[in-house]
Amino acid sequence: MENNITYDQAIKRVEEIVHELEQTEALSVSAYKQKAEEARQLLRFCESQLRDMENALTDINPSDQHRVG
Repeated sequence: MENNITYDQAIKRVEEIVHELEQTEALSVSAYKQKAEEARQLLRFCESQLRDMENALTDINPSDQHRVG
C-alpha cells in the first residue's frame, strides 16, 4: 500500500477490488487471496483515519460523548 494514500483513494480502491472480485469468474486462489489482503490493509488504514478524526474531534469538544463507529 502506498504511504501517502488518502482516505478517499483507499475507499475507491476497495470498491474497485470488490467490483473486480464480483466480475471475475475464474480467479485463482492466490489472486483472490492477494486482492483480499490488499482490501484488508486498505480497510485498516480507513479505520485508523476515522479513529484519528474521532480523536481530533474529541480534543476539540471533550464533553461530546458521541462516538464514530
